[in-house]
Amino acid sequence: MKRLHAPLAWVDGRWQRDVLLSIVNGRWAEVEPDRPQPPDAERLAGPLIPSLVDAHSHAFQRAFVGLAERREAGQDDFWSWRDRMYALALRISPAQLRAVATQLYGELLRGGYTQVCEFHYLHHPARGEHFDDELAMAWALAEAAEDAGIGLTLLPVVYTRSGFGAAGLRPDQHRFAADADWAWNACQRINAAGLPRLNAGLALHSLRGASPEDIARLRGLVGDTDLPIHIHVAEQTAEVDDCVAATGRRPIRWLADEAGLDPRWQLVHATHALPAEIAAVAAGGAGIVICPGTEANLGDGLADLPRWLAGGVPLTLGSDSQVTRGWVEELRWLEYGQRLVLRQRNVAAEPAVQPSSAARLFDAAVTGGARAAGFAHWGLTPGARADALVLNRDADALRGLPDEALLDAVVFGSNGSPWQSVWVAGRAHPWRAPTRVGEAFGAAMRELWATE
Repeated sequence: MKRLHAPLAWVDGRWQRDVLLSIVNGRWAEVEPDRPQPPDAERLAGPLIPSLVDAHSHAFQRAFVGLAERREAGQDDFWSWRDRMYALALRISPAQLRAVATQLYGELLRGGYTQVCEFHYLHHPARGEHFDDELAMAWALAEAAEDAGIGLTLLPVVYTRSGFGAAGLRPDQHRFAADADWAWNACQRINAAGLPRLNAGLALHSLRGASPEDIARLRGLVGDTDLPIHIHVAEQTAEVDDCVAATGRRPIRWLADEAGLDPRWQLVHATHALPAEIAAVAAGGAGIVICPGTEANLGDGLADLPRWLAGGVPLTLGSDSQVTRGWVEELRWLEYGQRLVLRQRNVAAEPAVQPSSAARLFDAAVTGGARAAGFAHWGLTPGARADALVLNRDADALRGLPDEALLDAVVFGSNGSPWQSVWVAGRAHPWRAPTRVGEAFGAAMRELWATE
């Protein structure tokens, strides 16, 4: 058993002093406030807060960051961005994916995430044939996570059609092809591998990318297991319009009526939701994953955060396209987007319960992230993996502040990573990535984009 002693720690939604934490097999065994430091406990140099789960990631898109920020002619939107992104998706190899993902996962660790949910649909070679091991791309991601030291939840994606009513995938989508049985078998193999800090759930690309029959088949395979199920939904107004034209219902309403939403489901984006749809999601117990950086970058729109919070719907964050690779900026813009459109301040705060916008959103992300990754526990609580961040009180953003303002300053006043160490499974993680990681990433980028 290993013991840590924190002068201050974020436990049960508030700052508590002199917290003694016991670690057994990489998990918190006991978390005890108001305890003097025993001789055998390691004294932490600063306040301790939970790390977060990155609940929605497309790791390969790290290789596309900064390469779609020009508009040469016409209108630029999500759909034109997607067509350009496919140029990358169709050429990246397992070795290149491992190099790109190792770089990304190290950045996510330094950005305060210690678990990432990988929404994985790059299943096959570019022309849709098969690797000798059909999970070659998935194993590349698992190896990258192990190299970086981050936990990984792999979500093999069901993807069978290019749009509502389409007979199949477009030629530039054959690499993504996977029906419910393929995804289920992939999930089973990943979970059976027994690799440290690796687990698997399942995903459906979207209602436009998976048919009602695919969804019914996946539900039947999953049965009463507790595997998380993720799906992109209502990210774009065009998707909403197409769903209405094809089914007579908006996508979130269709899911609520037909998919059997329950606490295993994670609705990714859910940007365009009506009040009645939010109520239906809440009634089923499903959660949502909001990706503020990506949704802003792609011009998706703003989620109705006040109604999602008021409905008690679990919510958490995702890095998605990787334009933002730390949770501080994601939380900041989750709140700031609402302030801009509503012309109010502290939109997420709940004065009678939690007057801090930062604290309310942070606690929501801690709880929602656990569900998204398929974990029963997360944060500084017994049974959770012993992951945490040690804040640096000498950081410019935190220096001299009263204790009660620390989390507010982390979210709204810091440059993004005001911590001095990241802990994963009871061990402090090296802050800087090995030089070879950056070199491999640079080489992969030059290969992918043919630069000298």
